[in-house]
Amino acid sequence: MTEKQQLEDWIAQSNHIVFFGGAGVSTESGIPDFRSVDGLYHQHYPWPPEEILSHHFFFSHTEDFYRFYREKLIVHAKPNPAHLRLAALEQQGKLEAVITQNIDGLHTAAGSKNVFELHGSIWRNHCLECGHKVSLKEIESSDTNIPHCPVCGGVVKPDVVLYEEGLDQQVLASSIAALRKADLLIVGGTSLAVYPAAGLLQYAQPNHLVVINRDPTPADREADLVIRQPIGQVLAEG
Repeated sequence: MTEKQQLEDWIAQSNHIVFFGGAGVSTESGIPDFRSVDGLYHQHYPWPPEEILSHHFFFSHTEDFYRFYREKLIVHAKPNPAHLRLAALEQQGKLEAVITQNIDGLHTAAGSKNVFELHGSIWRNHCLECGHKVSLKEIESSDTNIPHCPVCGGVVKPDVVLYEEGLDQQVLASSIAALRKADLLIVGGTSLAVYPAAGLLQYAQPNHLVVINRDPTPADREADLVIRQPIGQVLAEG
């Protein structure tokens, strides 16, 4: 039995599948991850990406933040076979939830409904003064370097979790609840190096743990199956 056949066999046996994913899920859609050779950590800016994408930098260098944010994080891409297969499994009543560290919104674009975005989404933004919701289109079409609220003129902040910021407690609680119900946990496209997100796996006690990732992860030693192939190819139907 091949690795893919084993995975498909476990998928067929399971009714509470949870998928936990990271940047590697979106690379096949053309979005570079942070740590790849052409990822954000290898770009040349006056500050490292983790500095630019921090809470204090947003407030102290808002214009520089938005220059980087618009250029590197606002990416219009299409879901790949991994996103589409997960959405199909949910529609079939087999997938409990998608828990993602990505902010690109591709799981939702693919049709998944029960998506827990640990680090937020580029598609949601709000005014820091009055709380007015601002669309991504408004951010992109803003005629100023720093987007301002159309209602009160306050500075707009993306609903993404920056360095130094805590995760949304409701999203965390929902993710933990889903993990506790998982009979099959698929971890894909993540190095499991970012905490506290990676620490959520401790709440799962699935019948089977599958890791699909290009490079080794801390979860490999606990996994029942480790697949070192592109996740879109692995999850593609057929």
